[in-house]
Amino acid sequence: MKNIKITCKNAPKAIGPYSHAVEASGKLLFVSGQLPVDPKTNKFVARGIVEQTQQALMNAKAILKTAGYELTDICKTTVFLSDIQNFTAMNQVYAEILGEVNPARSAFEVANLPLGALVEIELIASK
Repeated sequence: MKNIKITCKNAPKAIGPYSHAVEASGKLLFVSGQLPVDPKTNKFVARGIVEQTQQALMNAKAILKTAGYELTDICKTTVFLSDIQNFTAMNQVYAEILGEVNPARSAFEVANLPLGALVEIELIASK
């Protein structure tokens, strides 16, 4: 089975040569890193880590839905933070949105994120 590119009209447009997500073998969905961009305005939401984490996860959720997946299908996330001091606040929002899903996760600080974002979140989901 070929890989299927997923494009979501309810997520911000890609800012480079990549897809919102790719479904492999009809069972795995790889969602590209989501920035805290409001898809309606194509601009960042408020500058705080709480709002940015919420928006990044809402963008990922929209992509999951477009591809026929749900939050409960997430098996792995990677969270990139521009400042590890934001971990606790990010983690609270992450827990509120993902609830009892509790996928495997990596979270770490990086030197910079695209467009000066505070957070970027990518994920893998499985049916």
